[in-house]
Amino acid sequence: MEKTWRWFGPNDKITLDMLRQIGVEGIVTALHHVPNGEIWTLEEIEKLRDMIEAHGMRWSVVESLPVCEAVKYGGPDRDGLIEKYKVSLANLGKAGVKTVCYNFMPVLDWARTDLDYPNGDGTTNLYFSRAEFAYFDIHILKREGADKDWDDATLVRVAELAKDMTPEREAKLVENIVIKTQGFVNGNFSEGELNPVEKFRELLKLYDGVDKEQLRANMKYFLEAIMPVCREYGINMCVHPDDPPMAVFGLPRIVTCDEDIEWFLNAVPDEHNGLTFCAGSLSAGAHNDVPALALKYAPRTWFVHLRSCDVLPNGDFKEAHHLAGRADIISLVRTFERVKPGLPMRVDHAMQMLGDEKMGYNAGYSFHGRMLALGQVEGVMATVAREISEEKMQNA
Repeated sequence: MEKTWRWFGPNDKITLDMLRQIGVEGIVTALHHVPNGEIWTLEEIEKLRDMIEAHGMRWSVVESLPVCEAVKYGGPDRDGLIEKYKVSLANLGKAGVKTVCYNFMPVLDWARTDLDYPNGDGTTNLYFSRAEFAYFDIHILKREGADKDWDDATLVRVAELAKDMTPEREAKLVENIVIKTQGFVNGNFSEGELNPVEKFRELLKLYDGVDKEQLRANMKYFLEAIMPVCREYGINMCVHPDDPPMAVFGLPRIVTCDEDIEWFLNAVPDEHNGLTFCAGSLSAGAHNDVPALALKYAPRTWFVHLRSCDVLPNGDFKEAHHLAGRADIISLVRTFERVKPGLPMRVDHAMQMLGDEKMGYNAGYSFHGRMLALGQVEGVMATVAREISEEKMQNA
């Protein structure tokens, strides 16, 4: 697999020079300065591509060319937005950038409740508390009917949390769930948002009446509209699984499990309609057999995120070290290297360690933690490559 790294552009504290030194081959990035729904011009694309290539790497994957909310909920302006999206795709194709990771998650991209959960070894990682997330939903967002969407065991935990909750802890939850996991990408929220909870409520209203089947229909409509451009320029679209892989805030989620993945691949059976295999997102759901999913969907996978989660008995999950957790990354590398070698791969969310916490990196995107993860995965890749080579020699 190609060793890639998510880089947030020229303002990223982690520089291209640093990435070249640690063995990164390809860059995963986007035109973060272009507002959602606007066209990515060929000039701007080539400018960023040339900057990356001047540092000895290539622009391997776009993550992401955002799909606007109106496309997801089927607003009256969706056709115009899709036409702009098609122009941006064509410009990427002309510039030779042929893999586009995107998501079809309503309102909220990925969610965690704690961004620096302490581990016993002195590192910290990302953590999802089911009870704290439910508390946000019920007591801060005050979503109508929220308490009916949570199981009894979680509601008991929420009641316990409420006894000791403070305004400061509530503010931290808002910051973690709404701002710090969303604000550094081209999403609905940004750093310094004055009324994030009220804005969140307004965005939720846009999805009134949009159930799982309607969201699926809207995704199919979008994909069918863009496939001709993808075929013309050889662009591979790869949707990112929902994170976490479950319904949240009464919103439908449609890329959470085997049945979901099978549906969208069959709904638009074009090879350019594919999957970003995010082992971390999928392993956060106890219902997912991640190695089995990798084996089943490797032929339609165009991009791989390697990380792993531990799911706790109470439904919480935490990000594990890259060689631990339930994703079984060693098995995944074996699958992808055998079934579809050469895929771009990036190590995803990693621990904060060795001073990462002082650098102001984006949540989940530390330097030392990801560098360690990349070294671990590179070792696995080298071992698997030798296994495959020896197998070929024995069978020759």
